[in-house]
Amino acid sequence: MTDELRATGNDLLRATARLNRWATRHASFDVPYAQARLLALLDELGPSRVSLLAEADHSSQPTLTAQVQRLEAAGWARREPDPDDARASLISLTDAGRDALEGVRQARYAVLAPVLEQLSARDRARLRTAVDVLEEVLAATTRHHPHQD
Repeated sequence: MTDELRATGNDLLRATARLNRWATRHASFDVPYAQARLLALLDELGPSRVSLLAEADHSSQPTLTAQVQRLEAAGWARREPDPDDARASLISLTDAGRDALEGVRQARYAVLAPVLEQLSARDRARLRTAVDVLEEVLAATTRHHPHQD
C-alpha cells in the first residue's frame, strides 16, 4: 500500500465519519441514537442473530440483547426462530422499525439539504460521482469480507 493510498483511505474514513456524526448531532429525531444505529445495522445485515449483531457493533452480547429488547418493546424489531438452528433466534426489522429508521434518515438529510443546495451544479455532479465511487467501495468490501454467521 502506498503512502498516498493510505492517506486517501484515512481521509475517506475520517470525512465520512465526521459527516455522519455532524448530521446525527444536528438532526432532530425521537429514536435514541443507539437504537437508531441498531436499526440501521439490522437494515444493512438483514435478519441476524444477537451474536452477529454484537460482533458487527463491537458490543457485548448482553449489551446487544438489551438493545434488541428495547427495539422489540417499541415494536421496531421482532424475534423469529432461526431456520438453521431451533435453539437460536433471528432479529429482524418490523415495518414500524423501517418507518422509524426512515424518519431518522429523513431528519439527518434535512440538516444536510441546505448545505447541498448551496453547491454549484458542477460540485453536485462531482458529489454524485463520489457517492457512486463510495457505493463501489462498499460493494468491494462485501466481496473481500463477506458476512459470516
